[in-house]
Amino acid sequence: MQRCLELARLGAGNVAPNPLVGSVIVYNNLIIGEGWHQKVGYAHAEVNAIASVSEANQPHLKLATLYVNLEPCAHFGKTPPCADLIIASGIPKVVIGMLDPNPLVAGKGIEKLRNAGIEVITDVLKDECLLLNKRFIKGITQKKPYVILKWAQTANGFLSPDASKISKEEFEQQRHITGKWVQKLVHKWRTQEDAIMVGTNTALTDNPALNNRAWEGRSPARVVLDKSLRLPSNLKIFDGSQRTFVLNASVEKEAGNNSYINLNFEEDWFSEALEKLYSQGVSSLVVEGGAQLLNHIILTSLWDEAIVFYSKSHLAEGVKAPNIGGKLLFQEDLGQVALFQYLNQ
Repeated sequence: MQRCLELARLGAGNVAPNPLVGSVIVYNNLIIGEGWHQKVGYAHAEVNAIASVSEANQPHLKLATLYVNLEPCAHFGKTPPCADLIIASGIPKVVIGMLDPNPLVAGKGIEKLRNAGIEVITDVLKDECLLLNKRFIKGITQKKPYVILKWAQTANGFLSPDASKISKEEFEQQRHITGKWVQKLVHKWRTQEDAIMVGTNTALTDNPALNNRAWEGRSPARVVLDKSLRLPSNLKIFDGSQRTFVLNASVEKEAGNNSYINLNFEEDWFSEALEKLYSQGVSSLVVEGGAQLLNHIILTSLWDEAIVFYSKSHLAEGVKAPNIGGKLLFQEDLGQVALFQYLNQ
């Protein structure tokens, strides 16, 4: 099952809104086939695993065990049911990491396998399987994107210098508090998520491109909060190179690669934004700032995960970093920077 999870991760950035799934086929304690879901709309992990079994090992399928981290599907979607293929292959035993929360599956795959006389074992490394597909699970159960807050802060608790108190040149010199290695890591993560969001002040002050220029792969969609539509059109986020969602209080329209989403800011606008973004195919959203936007989301508790880089650098004064709670899931010392990952529980 651990190998299934390793294989499943290879699909990150290419299968959303589908789940990450890996599958392994074992005969006589040896892996004779393995595969993963590689791209949305393409063959599922179990199909690829069965197809990878060599001709010499085909007869062994009738004595083999198939492992998969998510319950095999039992319905026709963009591909035929995996449960039917497993039954047709003659595999007598299937080990599953977790049940599929999708109502179209939700136990039906297991039922179909057992009705065909196949031995089924469930909940193997269940917690690890749930964690891997946290984005998929939230989308299926809540119809909202998985929300990841991300920021870097100095050792004395600042996000950045205060642009209103120093010159533009001084701001540019001081605002990067992490190095090139962290930038590459963050850009790699961007290729694995659907969208990345910033607030109005960050868009104005930093003029970010919000792409993955430091890592090969797809760039996420961009989301910018612009309630009063005061952001100038010459900002990088409006260059048309990536799909961009503009969250505002007055307009709902399409303009080339830019989509304007009208929200009611008198109500819980961020929750409404999540619902509308999910309907546009966004199953994961990284929020990179600024401080006002991050603090708002933390106060509403509408976040799922936070990734915080703690730098050893200092600023004399600046914009204070948010206070984050939640469960510490992971931490790692990266030299001049420490990485902490929190879950909202």
